[in-house]
Amino acid sequence: MNESLRVPELDALSTLWSARAAEAWLQPWTNFAQQGSDRSDIERLSQEPIQDLEWSDAFDQMLHAQMSRATFGISPASLALAFYDWATHFAITPGKWAHLAQSGTHKWARLTHYLPRACVGSACPPCIAPLEQDNRFRDEAWQRWPFNLYSQTFLLQQQWWLNATTGISGVSPHHEQVVSFMARQLLDMISPVNFLATNPLVQETTLREGGQNLLRGWRNLLADWECRSAGLPPSGMEQFIPGETVAITPGTIVFHNHLMELIQYSPSTPQVKAQPVLFIPAWIMKYYILDLSPHNSLVRYLVEHGYTVFMISWRNPMADDRNLGMDDYLRLGILDALNVIARILPDCRVNTLGYCLGGTLLAITAAYLARENNPIIQSITLLAAQVDFTEAGELTLFIDESQIAFLEDIMRDRGYLDAKQMAGAFQLLRSNDLLWSQLVQEYLLGRRAPMTALMAWNADSTRMPYRMHSEYLRRLFLNNDLFEGRYQVDGRPVVLHDIRAPVFVVATEKDHVAPWRSVYKIKLALGTDSQFLLASGGHNAGIVSEPGLPGRHFRLSAGSHEDRYTDPDTWLETTLPQQGSWWQVWEAWLANQSGEVTMPPAMGCASCPPLEPAPGRYVLER
Repeated sequence: MNESLRVPELDALSTLWSARAAEAWLQPWTNFAQQGSDRSDIERLSQEPIQDLEWSDAFDQMLHAQMSRATFGISPASLALAFYDWATHFAITPGKWAHLAQSGTHKWARLTHYLPRACVGSACPPCIAPLEQDNRFRDEAWQRWPFNLYSQTFLLQQQWWLNATTGISGVSPHHEQVVSFMARQLLDMISPVNFLATNPLVQETTLREGGQNLLRGWRNLLADWECRSAGLPPSGMEQFIPGETVAITPGTIVFHNHLMELIQYSPSTPQVKAQPVLFIPAWIMKYYILDLSPHNSLVRYLVEHGYTVFMISWRNPMADDRNLGMDDYLRLGILDALNVIARILPDCRVNTLGYCLGGTLLAITAAYLARENNPIIQSITLLAAQVDFTEAGELTLFIDESQIAFLEDIMRDRGYLDAKQMAGAFQLLRSNDLLWSQLVQEYLLGRRAPMTALMAWNADSTRMPYRMHSEYLRRLFLNNDLFEGRYQVDGRPVVLHDIRAPVFVVATEKDHVAPWRSVYKIKLALGTDSQFLLASGGHNAGIVSEPGLPGRHFRLSAGSHEDRYTDPDTWLETTLPQQGSWWQVWEAWLANQSGEVTMPPAMGCASCPPLEPAPGRYVLER
């Protein structure tokens, strides 16, 4: 190749554009320029694929990684496909147009009829009531003029757009959900609640405080901006340090490997149950959600009730951990922990508890051990954990081939999925509660909620290795391999129906991460005795539900695999709620799985000696 045509490599682009690839791309054109207009070169250029195109993949990955910063990790191609599906089918359904026109006219007539009475303050029923979960317009101030007009106009518009984005023949259910979701997000951005000029509560507070609320809100906004720009934790988190104010149940690290540390908690009773308990938290979160303050620590609760408790503390992965996969978490996590417990407590079987993604991995591990005829697991408790992902709630809006490919390009660039991107997706799912309510409360009303242990834990986020997260999304969410019997360990499928240990399943009513109806479907897969409990609250607050907490309730069913299946809605209607904490009911069940009482075991053993006090080092990693 002519040296005058060679482009020098820049260091910053060395991984994206190799000299060899550039030469392969330019060679036909160089020959054409040197030899004249030879059509065979042009035809060959268009017909023969370039073999060495590694640079193109790298360039695309870099481009997608940069795009993700503007799209909050959401694939624009996935959105475009959804809107194209909706728009093309909408364009050929004139009956839907007529229906929407009729609906819009009817809503306008209702608003026009409502307007004269609303403006003079006379009592009149609203045109439309907000949905049960929508609390934005509950305050009486929204019933006064002109704010009642603002709220009613917004709610009517929201309902019209819901009708416009759903119920169109031919649109795939997934694309319909995406379009409806995005329309709702755009409408929520312009809700009258979000602006000083249209929110009566903000106006009243501003007049009463002489604008001091806006000044505080401005300071809150600047403080948050500075923290996020500098990568610092939110203000107030310094009050909640693992080992000092949270995660303070006494214990010892008795084992560690590249992926996890194993904590053995010190006994607090003269005798303990014979069978120990192993906690497996999700690696998307720090373990101390299960060991918060002393009054709401599930770990401490069990220790004080005479159990020997072990806890896995996952490492926070970095870029060089990109190749850690689901099998690594199974082997270096649960299996290594079970082996260590077997050395400390020989001849003892283990009660296991898995939370969220940790529960899904526990189900996989239990099926694997059942396949291998290994009886080490005495019982299984799954907290807000899914094994079937066909009805995984609104989180599936972000799961399709296009979205996963986009995420994989982002993760290849970094080696992991940043927790901020995962948090952004969860915020979108509950934007009214987690996003816009924060804007109003903290920036317009100037009211900063004091940091709590649960809030601090929620902000103490972790990362997800590239390979593991890709396998998790594809094998579980996208393909549903586990529930359908295709998930493989060591090249052979593991089947949930093989599990023979008794199972206790806990779900929560308001869970947006693991919707309870999705969790409930494990009953279709198990071939063993199981109990299902539905607790009040959400994914985290419903699990951290200590005895004595007011306003808590749960529903409980018990049965064996021989019972007839009851669909979740029928089960909900026929199962009466009970007041109180689910912890007590579960602990009574666990006691039946834990054998007689005995003397507490030693901390560690000769082959697994105590290394350092809990909480260890991995939980402190940022």
